[in-house]
Amino acid sequence: MNEKKGILSDIFLQPTCEERPDRTTLAALAAISAVAMCVTSCKKEQVGVYELNEVPLVSTAAEKDKIKTNQQFVSILYTNLFQTALSGSETFELDQLFQSVGDLEISKEVLISNFFNQAGVQLPTVEEMNADIETFITDTYKRFFVRLPNEAEKAWVRNFIQSNAYMTPELVYFSFAMSNEYQFY
Repeated sequence: MNEKKGILSDIFLQPTCEERPDRTTLAALAAISAVAMCVTSCKKEQVGVYELNEVPLVSTAAEKDKIKTNQQFVSILYTNLFQTALSGSETFELDQLFQSVGDLEISKEVLISNFFNQAGVQLPTVEEMNADIETFITDTYKRFFVRLPNEAEKAWVRNFIQSNAYMTPELVYFSFAMSNEYQFY
């Protein structure tokens, strides 16, 4: 038994007095055995935990229940058409004009028409609109309603644009700005 096979074989092969391990070796062996038993011992089966990922939802028209004030309407419309903010004094002046006219709908129509006649309005061309109608519709919904269109809305607007040869982005934007949904936030 002169052949040594490791520390465990030394202990179990009944070594002679000179070959017996000292106490520190036995303590180390016991510690290693305890750790090995803990690591390889039975483990409780882990049950899978399933969680749902939160998905941000885009608001719908049904959630818009507060009507815009004249100042909000003017400011938001200007931002949607020119992609820049309207000054506070200009917003106040336009609000005064709204209040001086008896018919609010006519005031809004005239304001929108005047905005379209100003330099700097950000409109796609008819060619750009017709080249990619799906993107135009989605961008218009995002721009005016701050939401994505559902499939029925996309189909209706697409069919409306394609069936009217004289449809322009200006007319589509005008329709969106005068819609009931645009009056609310």
